[in-house]
Amino acid sequence: MGVVRGVILDESVLLAESDVDQTASILRPGAESLTRILFLSKINSGIAYGSGLMDDKVNILKRTADLYSLDCFALNDSGSEAKPGWSNTDDGSVIYLISNKVFSPNKLSRYNWLIVVLNVGGESSCHDPNILQIESLEELPLTICRLNKKLIGNNAVTVGYTMKPSRVEDFAKRGAFPLSPTQQGLMFVPLTSNLSLSSQLKDVDIVLHKATDEILSIEDNKPTFTQNMRALQKYLDQHQDICVIDPLSYVYPLLDRLEIQQVLLGLVELNTEGKCLIRGAHFSKVDNFDEFDFATGLSEARLSLPCIVKPKVACGVSDAHKMAIVFRLDDFKNLSVPLPAVIQEYVDHSSTLYKFYVLGEKIFYAVKKSIPNADILMKSSSGDELKPLLFDSLKSMPTADSITSNESIDLKLVTDAANWLRRRLHLTIFGFDVVIQEGTHDHVIVDVNYLPSFKEVPDDIAIPAFWEAIRNNFDCRVSK
Repeated sequence: MGVVRGVILDESVLLAESDVDQTASILRPGAESLTRILFLSKINSGIAYGSGLMDDKVNILKRTADLYSLDCFALNDSGSEAKPGWSNTDDGSVIYLISNKVFSPNKLSRYNWLIVVLNVGGESSCHDPNILQIESLEELPLTICRLNKKLIGNNAVTVGYTMKPSRVEDFAKRGAFPLSPTQQGLMFVPLTSNLSLSSQLKDVDIVLHKATDEILSIEDNKPTFTQNMRALQKYLDQHQDICVIDPLSYVYPLLDRLEIQQVLLGLVELNTEGKCLIRGAHFSKVDNFDEFDFATGLSEARLSLPCIVKPKVACGVSDAHKMAIVFRLDDFKNLSVPLPAVIQEYVDHSSTLYKFYVLGEKIFYAVKKSIPNADILMKSSSGDELKPLLFDSLKSMPTADSITSNESIDLKLVTDAANWLRRRLHLTIFGFDVVIQEGTHDHVIVDVNYLPSFKEVPDDIAIPAFWEAIRNNFDCRVSK
């Protein structure tokens, strides 16, 4: 028996009787969630039904299969059905999940499939100790991981991930979360609220999270997480043998723009006299726009107008990306940017932004269009008054029509900075943005973020590097 390469769901585990109309069928609770997980995990999957199944039930199964790109086929007594090619077991095992209500060993004996029985509605009618049994559909992904671990041994590692659905879909559609083992032996399963956390994590070796997706609020620099994230954090505190990418204590500095700026001050140790500098933007903190002495404060922080004003809270809450570019001192008064805020140097950079991604020890970058230089912004300002330019950096950031930079980036300098940040922050996967200041050629880091999507890097390069970063982190932890 080889590793599990495919899953076939019998009609009996997907269909249930309607509580309203006993003659009608509906999808069983958890059925759509499971088919979606199988689809996103890129494992070969199909739905099988008996050749005598009523048309309305077949239609439900076919609609579900079409929605999640699953094969759908009939099984008959003659064995002449048109099964998908992957259902042959020449290259690994295929799981056939069937309800205990209809399971019959003889019915499936001609197929070389691995039978798993779903116990529906009470005590199981299957008493064969050699037959795997589960109590809910949500258990199937972890059951597959357990089977593969027995076959592969210590090289198999289960990664339980938790992040918002849209982010899961973004990663999964690019093939980042496969259920079948990667070359690095990684198997990815979502952590679900429909099963107890302890029952899932006892089979998980690595927890991969995007904790910033789970923030409800931030007060006094302390985030309040969702109940699910708080439960996960409590469990991890009590079971420190589990590898976490990355521990929350390492992520916390990236929630605070002021703390990020203070970290970036340490880049000075990388600079060499006579060469271009790598640095963070000049900055100052403001707690109250009406009471702050801007003329003195900006001068002491080596800031000049225009400046960009950002909330001190960097992510996780709705207004963390509400920003403003301010051209005149008087316009700081009553500015509608959440307080406390960070006033940051506005760097003229020819509308060119370099997005760097650190995946373990590998570093990638992409070039993107960015905000125009200050003189262009001032010319485009409506009317004679240079009113503050308000925007949401995730939705409405003013971007130039094209990249106009003639500056060349010093990749060695930025690579040194990336490695310095990796050691300083102790993070496995993070990103940062660099702009090159016109005239001085200073390389200025203007943002740092945790677990970015790295969509700008081709998937065939980025995804293996992503897996390698996760595996290397785990191996280093185990070897200590």
